[in-house]
Amino acid sequence: MPTSSLDERLFAAVQSFARATPALHGLAVAYATYGVVLFGGLALWVLLRARRGTDRDLAAAGWAGLGALVAVAVNQPVAALFGEARPYTSHPGALLLVPRTSDVSFPSDHATMAGAVAVGLMVAAPRIGRWAVLAALAMAVTRVYVGAHYPQDVLAGLLLGGLVAGAGWLLLRRPLTALTGWVRGRPLVRSVFLPVGGEPARRPV
Repeated sequence: MPTSSLDERLFAAVQSFARATPALHGLAVAYATYGVVLFGGLALWVLLRARRGTDRDLAAAGWAGLGALVAVAVNQPVAALFGEARPYTSHPGALLLVPRTSDVSFPSDHATMAGAVAVGLMVAAPRIGRWAVLAALAMAVTRVYVGAHYPQDVLAGLLLGGLVAGAGWLLLRRPLTALTGWVRGRPLVRSVFLPVGGEPARRPV
């Protein structure tokens, strides 16, 4: 996807800021590279918190992680369709703080994952979800800061991930809730995921 003049100017501005703030490089690289672990941890935490809740609660918590995987899978053919080169390919002199990769740039996989988890957690656990939204925005910013993406790449990733997670839950919440009720009643999982009080507590979806 061709970059716009605005996108080029924004990328240049972030590049200038990155060159002027070497003290932030280590933190930005660590988060841009390993921040996915934070989102995985948040999704797992919410899943464990919901294990004694209603079928709908547990299904929503599970979808926060599953929806992110679906969003990243959807992103693969979208990225291949646009085939946008990484900014360091188009700008050989760009500051790059992370290793080069051979995959395309638009939309960003990292931003797609972060946007999907953030929206999923807003559904499953809004208080935690609000922190996840901030973490997703930080992921998007740092991916541009380290030189791996243009701003439009991360914005598109956030939107795509959020759309897949949100629309997926709206479309699948009933079958996911029913499936959750069936699975948590199986002997091998009952002791871990059975709600407090005994039988699975189903609430309307």
